[in-house]
Amino acid sequence: MIEIIPAIDIIGGECVRLTQGDYGRKTTYFKDPAEVAARYESIGLRRIHLVDLDGAKASAPANLKVLERVAARTGLDIQWGGGIKSADSLRAVLESGANRAICGSVAVTDPEAFAEWLAGFGPDHVILGADVRDGKVATHGWLRESELGVEELIDRFAPCGLNQVICTDISKDGMLQGPSFGMYGRLQTRYSVINITVSGGIGSLDDILKLNDMGLRSVIVGKAIYEGRITLKELETCLRNG
Repeated sequence: MIEIIPAIDIIGGECVRLTQGDYGRKTTYFKDPAEVAARYESIGLRRIHLVDLDGAKASAPANLKVLERVAARTGLDIQWGGGIKSADSLRAVLESGANRAICGSVAVTDPEAFAEWLAGFGPDHVILGADVRDGKVATHGWLRESELGVEELIDRFAPCGLNQVICTDISKDGMLQGPSFGMYGRLQTRYSVINITVSGGIGSLDDILKLNDMGLRSVIVGKAIYEGRITLKELETCLRNG
């Protein structure tokens, strides 16, 4: 069964969601991300996707105390993104309790550094974040555009041992209208030895089941849970039936 990874986006220490990456279109759902994470763990989920939106804008992690609380309260496999622009920031994220760190902007702006991180920290701990808008990779919390396509970005680092990519379709994010099935299918076929994680657009359990049937290995789900489109009971049943 495809691995379901619930998302917790953080601004000011609280659990929020943005629509299409727009900081002006923010909804706050819960005050304590650690409480939300514990709830996910209680139904059998194994991994959590934490995004430091303050850090993404500030170019340095800004909510590490939240990460420490989640790590102390749960036994979840934590993947963390937002503001990781230096080896020191990456190290701080891992030392604060994350098992995996998502690096996106630096892979575009300083590919040599990202390649060094893959070698130094190991590909099991470093995830390439490829956030796509209109076919091009966006950086700095989706606030800047690059000229790179997602395949070009992945091709840069596949020879360096890259084995994890989270690809977010910004145009679908928070819209609850289904992910870009065609794009993810093409990516997983092209990069069969790399785990392509789907992110953006999940609106129902049927979307997840379709991705599973397509052979995708992991999917991030956020707003669909908070808005009740997918219930925790449904997720628990899905996990139990595998």
